[in-house]
Amino acid sequence: MSLTDELARLGELHQRGQLSDDEFMRAKQRVLGTAGEPADPPPAVAAVNALRRSRGDRWLGGVCGGLSLATGIAAWMWRLLFTLLALCAGTGVGLYLLLWIFVPEEGVPAAANDGAQMQAR
Repeated sequence: MSLTDELARLGELHQRGQLSDDEFMRAKQRVLGTAGEPADPPPAVAAVNALRRSRGDRWLGGVCGGLSLATGIAAWMWRLLFTLLALCAGTGVGLYLLLWIFVPEEGVPAAANDGAQMQAR
């Protein structure tokens, strides 16, 4: 039975008076899968969403300081990694610039950072 069929059947039962308003809402939530609290995002997604460029631990854009806060790896190790990648056909420079552009700075809401970037262009 499809989702639409189940919802239609629940609606019919509710209209006939066989289900109370409360029972209808609970059954509808169960069918739609929204009975509980909203599901938390997976840890990897939450970590990426929490990534911010550092304001205090920065040499250029704060990318390495932000990665340090997010991963627990020292900032100097991230700087060394980006330097080594820069020596390998410049990939470190490109990756650093992309992170500098797309990762918001800490303390600045993501929407405000996007607007500031749009005005700078």
